[in-house]
Amino acid sequence: MNGQKKKILLVEDDMALSAVYRSRLEIEGFDVREANNGEDALSATVEYRPDLILLDVMMPKISGFDVLDILRNTPETANVRIIMLTALSQPKDKERAESLGVDDYLVKSQVVIGDVVARVKHHLGIQ
Repeated sequence: MNGQKKKILLVEDDMALSAVYRSRLEIEGFDVREANNGEDALSATVEYRPDLILLDVMMPKISGFDVLDILRNTPETANVRIIMLTALSQPKDKERAESLGVDDYLVKSQVVIGDVVARVKHHLGIQ
């Protein structure tokens, strides 16, 4: 089991940002799949079964809040770790995410990629 890479689903509609995160996470030894909207995120979660989802909030079709809500209320995805990575810095947005069961809530303008990687490792129990 130790040889198995942890799987990260990266849900981000900004393709440039997504590419940066993907390359860094792959360097860190993760298996990464990308989804660019909420609908794709939901189907990818069921099919890919990620260990952790990095979830943007502002997306076309289905928002990150709705994705989070659906995943938490679906038995086979209820326990997947979810970190929201968002431009929304209002306390009410963080409170909403927490009420829906997010594991962590990171504001893009307040973190660098190293911080995000550290939180991913923390939530996956990797030192």
